[in-house]
Amino acid sequence: MATDPIPLSEEALTAVEHAVHELPDACERLRYVKEMTEKAANKVFALVEAIQAHAEQMDLQSQALADAGLSAEAVSLLRQQAEQQRAWATELLMSQDFQDLSGQVINKVLTLLTSVEKPLEHVLQHAGTQAQDHTQVGELAGVQTPDKALKQDDVDDLLASLGF
Repeated sequence: MATDPIPLSEEALTAVEHAVHELPDACERLRYVKEMTEKAANKVFALVEAIQAHAEQMDLQSQALADAGLSAEAVSLLRQQAEQQRAWATELLMSQDFQDLSGQVINKVLTLLTSVEKPLEHVLQHAGTQAQDHTQVGELAGVQTPDKALKQDDVDDLLASLGF
């Protein structure tokens, strides 16, 4: 049983075709961003652990130096430096809370984008149109990598076109 084509304006069809064309690339880019933020967060976590271990070693050394008769002032200074390292490590660790939040947001956006891709393709099929080539100057191409870095305006435009 054939259904009648859905009456859509040319502008609406073009927008749907463009969205269907760009959705896989947008999802790929978001996955890449999520992966890179996770890698960066993991590096920070490893550095925090190293700083904390170093601060612990400084404390042990300060005790050994105190036992060896080093001046109380020098031992106190070494302990203060160890405590400062711990404070910086804690500050670094706390600054990574953005990564968890951004990962959750990216997952929700990816779920949304994935859920609308097939229905949009279905709309195009029932509208009786063929997807057109949307290659344009300035169109996003491929995953954002250092050699294909996007400008923030491009990212903002893409998210705005998707309603975010």
